[in-house]
Amino acid sequence: MVVISVAREYINRMLQDISGMKVLILDSQTVSIVSVVYSQSELLQKEVFLVELVESISMSRESMSHLKAVYFLRPTSENIQHLRRQLANPRFGEYHLFFSNLLKDTQIHLLADSDEQEVVQQVQEFYADFVAADPCHFTLNIPQNHIYMLPAVVDPPSLQRYCDRVVDGISAVFLALKRRPVIRYQRTSDVAKRIAQETAKLMYQQESGLFDFRRTEVAPLLLVLDRRDDPVTPLLNQWTYQAMVHELIGIQDNKVDLRRLEKVSKDQQEVVLSSEQDSFFKSNMYENFGDIGMNIKRLVDEFQEMSKVNQKIQTIEDMAKFVDNYPEYRKKHGNVSKHVTLVTEMSRIVEERKLMLVSQTEQELACNGGQVAAFEAVTNLLNNENVSDIDRLRLVMLYALRYEKESPVQLMQLFNKLASSSPKYKPGLVQFLLKQAGVDKRTGDLFGNRDLLNIARNMARGLKGVENVYTQHQPLLFQTMESITKGRLRDLDYPFVGNHFQQGRPQEVIIFIVGGTTYEESRSVALQNATNSGTRFILGGSVVLNSKRFLKDLEEAQRVARTSTAVL
Repeated sequence: MVVISVAREYINRMLQDISGMKVLILDSQTVSIVSVVYSQSELLQKEVFLVELVESISMSRESMSHLKAVYFLRPTSENIQHLRRQLANPRFGEYHLFFSNLLKDTQIHLLADSDEQEVVQQVQEFYADFVAADPCHFTLNIPQNHIYMLPAVVDPPSLQRYCDRVVDGISAVFLALKRRPVIRYQRTSDVAKRIAQETAKLMYQQESGLFDFRRTEVAPLLLVLDRRDDPVTPLLNQWTYQAMVHELIGIQDNKVDLRRLEKVSKDQQEVVLSSEQDSFFKSNMYENFGDIGMNIKRLVDEFQEMSKVNQKIQTIEDMAKFVDNYPEYRKKHGNVSKHVTLVTEMSRIVEERKLMLVSQTEQELACNGGQVAAFEAVTNLLNNENVSDIDRLRLVMLYALRYEKESPVQLMQLFNKLASSSPKYKPGLVQFLLKQAGVDKRTGDLFGNRDLLNIARNMARGLKGVENVYTQHQPLLFQTMESITKGRLRDLDYPFVGNHFQQGRPQEVIIFIVGGTTYEESRSVALQNATNSGTRFILGGSVVLNSKRFLKDLEEAQRVARTSTAVL
């Protein structure tokens, strides 16, 4: 149950069975799907000499009949139109068409009608309709991600498109894994319920034959959750490597854009952070920031040793050995400078924004009680001129989520202070967050203060003390996974869809978070899977969030809600 390997396998099959020189033609979404699992050098090994976007192919008239065209596209009506135009005037010798999801019969007929010159060799469905960020973490990169926060009446067509894309992504993952799940959803979320029901309808009614795989003893579980049940995790600063890079610099499709940094060499302006392609990153992606510094020093020392050996070229044999090892040496050099650059830049940002100070208060707000001390700590940070506007906003949001019912007077004082000290602050954004994800809207026990078991666990943790004050927070997802492995996930809070129930504890679980996942949560999933509890988890979401993206979605939803008369 590893999403990277199933996506790679599809692309392997696409490219290796077609001999000769090829052009790979993708759309704006399949570019991401391919790039996270396949490197450019691997494409070259498969004789792919050109990679183009389907829109730009439409604009060119140049004949390339010596190349075979391999198309890998999402089955959208726009892509079918592009293909029809391109098949009417074929530029390539052969056309091999692969779609990332189910084609409609009408689309197949349209393509057949357009292929008058009979250049199409095959049409296939290869279900890689998801971006496999990590072995047990996928995303769908949905651009209009704020839609999930709006009531259905505000923009029905956009919400339908959003739900359709999520259902497509989830169903593709299960088709790729050859499974049909039992489906559950978060009771308090309309959008999670809708997606769960539409997925069940597709798997058990519309395409039941396609999903009729060999039954496992216990059916896998699909659990559809809503991001708003845990708004704390995407608001926190992060202190483990992968999550921290995304929070402070940004990761898009496993790539980090470093162009805005001064003194960055040309080959380091965009770097790849992939556990599949970088062994140092693979072994350090979940380590905390303090340990990363030590491990990078070790990496630099190893590289210096390698350099010393290369400097001792005295004989022809030495020279031959150096030439043989040079590609490895260059690769190692690039890798070392990449990680040094990232850690140096993150250290600069941490110092500039006083994040160690800010983060300590964030963690206290997320993990421990004590409203009086929390109010004082947040007030002090709002008064601190070195704290940035976005950090002030996040602190007030975390305080509001924690103490919205306990201290409304102090909360108003913080709102006013924030509005006066941060000119960029959007009025009413904290209140909008509470309306979206306040205590009355949530299902789970976010702060561990509703459920007796969680209260006892928090007390025990308080007595034991924490190993690292900056990484003491655990996402709500951690509790959810624990409930699933122990058979304690309540039917009342997470109902089943239809009459398909779970007999026994599931061995395979896919949790999909509508509204987006975080790298802190994908770390939780990887650590949970490493415990060999007998249940393996895969995490999926509409996007991969950091605090900037979460706040942007919140602002956009607030803007749309304000302009919509339907909500007011």
